[in-house]
Amino acid sequence: MKTQRWMWIAWPAFLVAAVLEMIVFAMVDPGDLHWFGNPLGLSRQAIYTLAFFVFWGVTMASSALTTLLAMSPFEVNRCPVPESQRPEDCARNGQCC
Repeated sequence: MKTQRWMWIAWPAFLVAAVLEMIVFAMVDPGDLHWFGNPLGLSRQAIYTLAFFVFWGVTMASSALTTLLAMSPFEVNRCPVPESQRPEDCARNGQCC
């Protein structure tokens, strides 16, 4: 299930990052970019690559948040300790769901 959830996050984020890359660099020349008033000392290809990974990271965070918010209360509140190994005073002992 974790692999499937990971793909729910990574794959759409990858596609959106690719589209963002095309849109941004259709309007912005990487050679004209400056950082704190100084030109970036990177090649165009390096700027394209870094920008893609920044876009991918931001869109992955968005997809991860969406996936987290889509979880059911049972998934969020599920106890990771097997029932047989829970302490006697565990509030989840005896609960069935």
